[in-house]
Amino acid sequence: MTDGPLFYVIALAMLAVLAILATGIGGFAKGGDWNRKHGNRMMRWRLIAQAAAVALIMLFVWLGGR
Repeated sequence: MTDGPLFYVIALAMLAVLAILATGIGGFAKGGDWNRKHGNRMMRWRLIAQAAAVALIMLFVWLGGR
């Protein structure tokens, strides 16, 4: 089950969420002009990526139950 392509897409989606989150937190910690310009945008992208990852995980579980 973990050797299917959907598993790797889910892993990639979770890594994308982690990368976006780390960039947003790093910008927040640094502060300054970059955070004022991009902070909200980064967290918005994190929410979108996280929702996509959760949807993929739910699809994976649903297909695995069949």
